[in-house]
Amino acid sequence: MTSSPPPNPEPGNDPGSGPGEPAPLPPGWENPAVRADRRLVELMQELRVLQTGVQIVFAFLLGVAFTPRFAELSDTQQDIYITTLLLTVIAAAVLATPVALHRGLYRHPGKARIVTVSVRIAQYGLLLLACALTGAVLLVLDVVLGAPLAIVITSAVALIFTTLWFVLPWALRRATTHDDS
Repeated sequence: MTSSPPPNPEPGNDPGSGPGEPAPLPPGWENPAVRADRRLVELMQELRVLQTGVQIVFAFLLGVAFTPRFAELSDTQQDIYITTLLLTVIAAAVLATPVALHRGLYRHPGKARIVTVSVRIAQYGLLLLACALTGAVLLVLDVVLGAPLAIVITSAVALIFTTLWFVLPWALRRATTHDDS
């Protein structure tokens, strides 16, 4: 048995157009509760993407320790490995915190505050993830190219993360704030 789609409403019978019905809201209008809901959904989607990246880096790092060549790493390289592994785990925990807040405070009336706190936590998570990814690059390049070249290239990678993930959003926000004034 197949169901047919519902019939198209007749002109004048769509919601908001009948007598006593409220007029449709203008495009782009949101009340604070709707805005908080939308922002939280957007943040959760962004965090899903980031969590996948963190999981991939973590899996790579876990695998490294169980390769025969791991024993050949210098003390410095092992320190970089441990630091990077821990940064990755902490980044995963921090980036999952907004999800835990959302679940733990489900239907809580202060959703706008939850969004504000979650955004700040996500920013710290991005910082930790940038450090973890930079550490992973440093470790691999140190093993492959040697420390001097690895440090130069990794510094460039760190600069790219800093510029794209932190300076650019700050500059755009600042420019937008000044344009609105």
